Amino acid sequence: MFAGPGRIEAYLVAYLLGCENVHLEYPTKTLFESVTLGINEGDRIGVVGGNGDGKSSLLSLLAGAVEPDRGRNVQRGGTTIRTLAQSDALDPGVTVGYSVVGDAPEHTWASDARIRNIIRGLIADIPWDGLIGDLSGGQRRRVDLARVLIEDCDVLMLDEPTNHLDIHAIAWLADHLENRWPKRSGALLVVTHDRWFLDEVCLGMWEVHDGQVDQFEGGYSAYVLQRVERAEAAQIADQKRRNLMRKELAWLSRGPQARSTKPKFRIKAANALIADEPPVRNSLELKQTAISRLGKQVVDLVDVTERYGDKTVIDNITWHIGPGDRFGILGENGSGKTTLLNVIQGSLEPTSGRVKIGKTVKFAFLSQHLDELAELGSHRVRDVLSRYKTRYEFDGKELTPAQLLERLGFETSQLSAVVRDLSGGEKRRLQLMLILLEKPNVLVLDEPDNDLDIDMLAVVESLLDTWPGTLLLITHDRHLMERVTDDQFALMDGKIRHVPGGVDEYLRILDQRNSADAGGRPEKHKPKEDVAAGRHDTPDSELTPFLSRAEEYSLKKELTSAERKIDKLGRKAEAIRAELKDADPTDYLALGDIQGRLQSLEKQICELEDEWLRLSERLS
Repeated sequence: MFAGPGRIEAYLVAYLLGCENVHLEYPTKTLFESVTLGINEGDRIGVVGGNGDGKSSLLSLLAGAVEPDRGRNVQRGGTTIRTLAQSDALDPGVTVGYSVVGDAPEHTWASDARIRNIIRGLIADIPWDGLIGDLSGGQRRRVDLARVLIEDCDVLMLDEPTNHLDIHAIAWLADHLENRWPKRSGALLVVTHDRWFLDEVCLGMWEVHDGQVDQFEGGYSAYVLQRVERAEAAQIADQKRRNLMRKELAWLSRGPQARSTKPKFRIKAANALIADEPPVRNSLELKQTAISRLGKQVVDLVDVTERYGDKTVIDNITWHIGPGDRFGILGENGSGKTTLLNVIQGSLEPTSGRVKIGKTVKFAFLSQHLDELAELGSHRVRDVLSRYKTRYEFDGKELTPAQLLERLGFETSQLSAVVRDLSGGEKRRLQLMLILLEKPNVLVLDEPDNDLDIDMLAVVESLLDTWPGTLLLITHDRHLMERVTDDQFALMDGKIRHVPGGVDEYLRILDQRNSADAGGRPEKHKPKEDVAAGRHDTPDSELTPFLSRAEEYSLKKELTSAERKIDKLGRKAEAIRAELKDADPTDYLALGDIQGRLQSLEKQICELEDEWLRLSERLS
């Protein structure tokens, strides 16, 4: 049907760039087969997929840095693009300041509040006049990210921007990207394995796999829901992958209440899909099992202090870690989290105080750098597995080491690979399996998510869900932290502090501390539920005015109407899903018609949920 000139013009204005029927291959692998994609103004897209599936290549292709073998790139005239690659090209001989702002006069960039905020949020602790060559890898990464963010652009492409950022910096980056452009302007394309970040920032998802790119509406939660729905509708034979995603969906649906207000995450549809899915873990049952394996004493820290020269890393800490405790340890980079783990295990003698370790405790430690695999580098994977028993029980099932490795994403052909030739993610999965086969009762994990893609993170989480022992975890992956631990503790200024409110509470505490140090007001890292509860950090003059009784009545009426419409359309969508299940799988025309009607209804539901959320926020 012909669209009027106004409609055509609106479409052309919205379109920024994309690709048409592109084919890209390298000597050993075909990455893309006839892929067509488009990026419009207002798009906020997260890119996910397995390691090596082509996520970074896709960004390079769309940015014009890589030419396709067939097909073409399309870009609206005048569109500006800024990219952050996984590795930087910073000159080691220049200063941090020059790398970020170039030779721009100080009064030019210092008078720009946006640039000052970026510098403060990412590199405030890095010497402005220091040389790039003197920085650590993590510091260089933050300098490179700041360099990219200070420039205005129409399209921002970020490849693993959360690498080397702690939880506080990740929250700052999410807030910056949410507010960087006015609504329905600018575009963001981000590759990351941080699922909380994807849910917070993205309005759409692209999954790269098997030479193609599947598109999904909504953030990570909605993406998981749609993957399960597609698996249900198409009767996918890959039962392992489907069950894994159902478990992930079950956790998302039962997680923090704030998640349930996310637009485009259809809670009723999710509940229908996971109605027969048991809870992710039975914490009471696991704790009872842990007590029988460990006894009552695991680790007690009594008045423990650890110093390096004049610096106090741990300051007079007393902390009880019991059987079955699942503790996440939060803290900024350099705060001493890894040192604390070493003290807990007894591998580091504290400067003062006592560490009491139970007689039955058997530690297993997964370090950041995988030093434990160094002595196995020349061995083949199958030779390493031959050192262990033939059968183990995991999650109520008997598995051989090879079957467990397969569950962790290894193919049979990889059993013949030499350990040192494995990728970073493969080494991390192998090491995790080896320490589990040792049957420890206290598991200590330091950044176990490094080098793992989203599907493999879900596999690891599934294993940890039913692991019956004491678990200590350090990670900057908020989703992983909230998923596999029951309590979180923050290491701040040398003290250990329980944060019952989890990561959100930790961020509030950190912002209040930083604000007090700076003599200003707290930065914006408040979760949405805080706003709804009336907890504000802004001056009274900046608060939304109180609603009159008439306005409140009108908004409540609109809210009730939106709820009724969502419920009505939801029932229609359920009926169409039932029709889809009963349809002839070989009748593609009928299937296409049913799918089209379902997508139309889901779009209406998403729009109504956005409206419901807007009304709820006005009433809060």
